[in-house]
Amino acid sequence: MNVDRIRTKFGDAYRADERTFTMGIDRRFTTHFAERFRGLYVLETCTGAGFTTISLAKTARQVCTIEIDPSHQEQAISNAAKAGCSSRVSFIQGDILNQNLLDRLPPVDAAFLDPDWNVTGPDHVYCFLHSNTMPPADILLNKIFQITNSIALVLPPFINTREFVHLPQHERQKCFLGDSHELYCLYFGDLIASPGETEFHVPE
Repeated sequence: MNVDRIRTKFGDAYRADERTFTMGIDRRFTTHFAERFRGLYVLETCTGAGFTTISLAKTARQVCTIEIDPSHQEQAISNAAKAGCSSRVSFIQGDILNQNLLDRLPPVDAAFLDPDWNVTGPDHVYCFLHSNTMPPADILLNKIFQITNSIALVLPPFINTREFVHLPQHERQKCFLGDSHELYCLYFGDLIASPGETEFHVPE
C-alpha cells in the first residue's frame, strides 16, 4: 500500500492492505462520528484495520472492538499502538452474530456498527432489508439492540431510504465529502442529535 495514500485518508502511516484501505472510513468522518461517543463505553463491530477504532478511542472512555478476520485484527492492533491508544481498546476476534460471543461482552453504553459493504459488480444492488453487507446490516442492528439502544450504523449512500421506515426513531445523517454523498450514518437512542434527516459536510 502507498503510505502517502494511507496518511492522507487516515492521518498517519498506518498498516493497511487494499481491502482494509478501501473499507476504512476517512478520518474526517470518523472524527465526526466519535464526538457522539465522548465519555462512553463503546462496542465497535467490524474493526477492519482500526481506523474508526482509533477515532473512537480518542473520545470514548473505552472501546471494545470485534473483528472476524485475524489479519485485519493484526493490522488494527498495530495501528492502535502506533496511535498511542491501545490502553483504551479491547480487541476481540470472532463473529459478532455469534450469540455466545454477545453474551460474554461487557456492558456498554453505545455501539458503532460498520458492516462491510465493499461489494461490487454491474448487477449489484445495495439494500438494507435482507442486507447484502457483511455481516447483514439488518440482522446486525437487531442483534445489537439486545445490548444497547444507542447505536450508530454506517451504510452505503445507494440504499433506498424507504427501507428504514420500519426502524425505531432515528437520525439519518447524509455525509458528504465535497459534493459527493459518501455514506449514511443512522443514529439511535441517546446518540440522536436531531430526529429525521440531517447532513454533515466535509470540504474536499
